[in-house]
Amino acid sequence: MSDTTPNLAMPYILPSQALKHVTHNEALQIIDGLAQLAVLATLTAPPSDPEDGACFAIDDAATGLWAGRSGKLALRQDGDWIYLSPRAGWRGWFLAEDRLKVHDGVGWEVFDPIGTPPRFGINTTADDTNRLAVAGPASLFTHSGNGHRMALNKAAAAETASLLFQTGFSGRAEIGLAGSDQLTVKTSANGSTWTTALTLTAGGTVLTPQRPLARATLGGGVQTPANNSLTGFQTLSLSQGDVTLGAAVPGGTGNRLVVPVTGPYLVALAVDANPNGAFSVTVEVNGTTALARIADNDAATAAYQRSAAGIAMLTAGDWLALRHTGSTPIDFGLNKTELMLVML
Repeated sequence: MSDTTPNLAMPYILPSQALKHVTHNEALQIIDGLAQLAVLATLTAPPSDPEDGACFAIDDAATGLWAGRSGKLALRQDGDWIYLSPRAGWRGWFLAEDRLKVHDGVGWEVFDPIGTPPRFGINTTADDTNRLAVAGPASLFTHSGNGHRMALNKAAAAETASLLFQTGFSGRAEIGLAGSDQLTVKTSANGSTWTTALTLTAGGTVLTPQRPLARATLGGGVQTPANNSLTGFQTLSLSQGDVTLGAAVPGGTGNRLVVPVTGPYLVALAVDANPNGAFSVTVEVNGTTALARIADNDAATAAYQRSAAGIAMLTAGDWLALRHTGSTPIDFGLNKTELMLVML
């Protein structure tokens, strides 16, 4: 039978032993040092004036009184040192590092109470897809002295790294690298059909594929609209952002150019005419409000090419057409008489 206990190496009181209290007190000293183990620091040599009850972990390459005792615990009792060899599973709070450590049989390792669980939920249940799940009114990620950076990494360009915004767990907006290495902003009304609203290329170019714009003309060559009549449009050589041709203009030819979204717009008119007297061409909203106008009050008959532009706040559903005065032949076509519309 050993003279000490197997785990804490406390001495047994042997039969017919004299001064039993000495052995008993030595065991109490060991228990006092190891129960609720608190290690003041990890050192290579004893401190100059340690207090009784102090405990230290002896580091590698120990010197002085601790030479040859690296890896042991040094307990200060009654002005002397008691040395104990920690075993796998012993736990101690290392005060200088403010950490709980566990001995693995070789050395002290920082105790990680969480470890690497396959799923982790805070106030909610995580699953195999949402392996980290948090339920609460807010989440905070802050710095620890300087900045703070969050990284979303994907395996390949065709994969997705993004932030998804939902209503009732149905997607409504997404920002990130969605299926490419271009930064995109996408929106959805139902969570299944998505529209790319904004794209930033790797070179920094900003693309707005849903920005309303159009280049429209009636086409058909030279025509002579009646005085105070309207002409619309039949050709969209460029159209984006749901700009469409609507119903026929009242009392004239061609179709209405329909505004898809409420907002400020730049409207530019170009006119190619062969005047035979005073005339004007005016861009009108809903057949009533003038936006841009080209007019010539001369009686000259020389070929006439002019342009005009204006900015207006338009409402979704408004429509544009051209109002004519006089009886001048107008050459309708691209790079001739046409209208350009761009949302600002």
